[in-house]
Amino acid sequence: MNKKINKIKKKSINFAGVTENFAVSHPIGTKINQANILHDAGKLDQAKIIYEDVLKVNPKHLDALQQLGMLFAQTMQWDKSIEFFTAALNIDNTNTSIYINRGNVLMELNRLEEALQSFNFAIQFNNENYLAYFNSGVVLQGLKRFDAALAFYNQAINFKIDYAEAYSNRGIVLQELKRFDEALASYDLAINLKADYAEAYSNRGIVLKLLRRYEAALENFNLAIVLKWNNPEAHFNRGIVLLELNRLDESIASYDNAIDIRPHYVEAYCNRSFVLKKLKRLEEAMQSLEKAFELNPDHDYLLGSLLHLKMYICDWNEFDNNFEKLTLKISDGLKSSNSFAVLALTDSLMIQHKSSKTWVNDRYPPNLSIGSIAKSIRKEKIKIGYYSADFREHAVSVLTAELFETHDRNNFDIYGFYFGPPDSSVAHKRVSTAFDKFINLRNTDDETAASMSRELGIDIAVDLTGHTSDDRVGIFACRAAPIQLSYIGFLGTMGAEYYDYLIADKTTVPEINQHYYSEKIVYLPSYQVNDSQRKISDKIFTREELNLPNNVFVFCCFNNNFKITPATFDGWMRILTAVPASVLFLYADNIWAEKNLKIQAEKRGVSQSRLVFGGRIDSSHYLARYKSAGLFLDTLPYNAGTTASDALWVGLPVLTCLGESFASRVAASLLNAIGLPELITTSQEQYEARAIELATNPAKLKVIKEKLERNRLTTALFDTPTFTKHLESAYKQMYERYLSNLPVDHIYIES
Repeated sequence: MNKKINKIKKKSINFAGVTENFAVSHPIGTKINQANILHDAGKLDQAKIIYEDVLKVNPKHLDALQQLGMLFAQTMQWDKSIEFFTAALNIDNTNTSIYINRGNVLMELNRLEEALQSFNFAIQFNNENYLAYFNSGVVLQGLKRFDAALAFYNQAINFKIDYAEAYSNRGIVLQELKRFDEALASYDLAINLKADYAEAYSNRGIVLKLLRRYEAALENFNLAIVLKWNNPEAHFNRGIVLLELNRLDESIASYDNAIDIRPHYVEAYCNRSFVLKKLKRLEEAMQSLEKAFELNPDHDYLLGSLLHLKMYICDWNEFDNNFEKLTLKISDGLKSSNSFAVLALTDSLMIQHKSSKTWVNDRYPPNLSIGSIAKSIRKEKIKIGYYSADFREHAVSVLTAELFETHDRNNFDIYGFYFGPPDSSVAHKRVSTAFDKFINLRNTDDETAASMSRELGIDIAVDLTGHTSDDRVGIFACRAAPIQLSYIGFLGTMGAEYYDYLIADKTTVPEINQHYYSEKIVYLPSYQVNDSQRKISDKIFTREELNLPNNVFVFCCFNNNFKITPATFDGWMRILTAVPASVLFLYADNIWAEKNLKIQAEKRGVSQSRLVFGGRIDSSHYLARYKSAGLFLDTLPYNAGTTASDALWVGLPVLTCLGESFASRVAASLLNAIGLPELITTSQEQYEARAIELATNPAKLKVIKEKLERNRLTTALFDTPTFTKHLESAYKQMYERYLSNLPVDHIYIES
């Protein structure tokens, strides 16, 4: 998923006026006045000729040197501009205006330290020059020295109390310092001084967006656009807010407006693609992302987003080439992919760790704006906070609902923090009522959410979303609780120092792999919690209802389409070739994936009629559909998680191939937890051979199905009360280590 990007419209630097007209009776003065008139009229070539004529007569003519410096700056001939301003300073090295203008040009050349030095000289010779303070603030802002920038903007305002631009720029640095209320107040002062200040309204909207006050943000962007239609950033940010308000068609229209104004607006194409994907307009989404890639293939995270979208529709054109480029970029620490997309592309722990670290350091660095967290004292009951965007009809809720219900209330208080979309589903109602207290954070900013968690006395904060859709990693970057950990939402390392632990087991994270994880590992006897109360519909689907032919063996995989790699599909096609009387029953997430997979099957010599697709169906019948298959074929490197549990709960064996990464070992963890290690393979060849063997040897498959039925309710996988006790034991150990001032370390819970 392409993460949304905020763009701030910054106030440009200001040049100082330098010209003093000479008396008309002076011949050179007459020429300079003529040149100035032409210069002011925009007739730069004619003005330039006269200035140069003056310098031929007097090479040290200060005004001609300054004006040529300005003229070359106007025509963006920055090196020539510097040359003339420097020559002017050689004549008058106390001239404040020349220092200011030279500093501005140095800024354009991105020679920021030199620019700052030039502005400092201007202040040295005139310590009340508000323009020098203002421009120093701009430089320091560019250098991300925000506290210093704030001081210089305050000085500029001190010497020019009605300086609207300084109030607006001060608002920007206050925002960067996460002093949001002060930023809003500064923008208000700018607007009071300059009622038509479009940029101030636009920047004010960004702060309101960060505070998740979306309606107010939209109002500010609308005002900014009314005042200045051709401001692409205002349209762009309006598109972000409309997405948050779920007004998706309007969001796309805003991005279209931004692109009309700025045809090379890469970020707008990226975000437009994201919204189109949500609307399932996938061809248009792909076109928008490909346009962004055409404009700038090195744009942050774009390659990973493009490859993930291609995987989503099973478009494997240029897959190997793109994958190689992506892994090289990730290895070099470049911002090339969000962490989630990488899980489905490679099982390399090194690449996944590097990707997560790059992503989190860029997007969610440690946030100290609410201060460090105070040391907690021992409580009678440990307060656990579960944070998720997925307390709704979602795989996370399918897995965790019974966990929340079975927690020991004598020793734990259980809080739910929800930041997903509005939801009225049965799943949402069940999960929300399972908590002792349920809090909606959707319209609460990260800093406030973390402060609220601290005030509630949360001891252990559990992130159930991680680097997936609608994430709120920013809450954890603020340190919401003394102990923070990641579980079940994101199947890999978060890559951030502020996550203390990761819940796993010895299958998902062998001890030899610990160094690839930023967190310390909590080893439970089994990794994945499940709901042992799920009802399986009595409905018996006929082959005809599911478009499945009679008298054939049915392989199936109901994983999301983006998990199907070319290598996985190659293996499946070899299996179908070896088992002529068989079909592969797949989940059809979108029509483009279905179309592309059929084409890929034909390329591999398998009739597309042997691929059967089933779409989303009513949840009451979803599990019953698994009964139509004989064997579930897992994907690599991103295994089935919830779908594997679904299959096993129904009694359908799951065949997996063990990889290196967490995500590529989850299905093996489930199979170990239910006592079916014979369905875990360790190579592609073994995986294919086992699939063929089970499909062609009914007796062997029957033995496994009977074993699965015996183990289903007697082993760890669906024993939620025991899982809960193991997890609570881990929480107690974390808590005791914290109270005893012991460092975070790996935790082992025995069955």
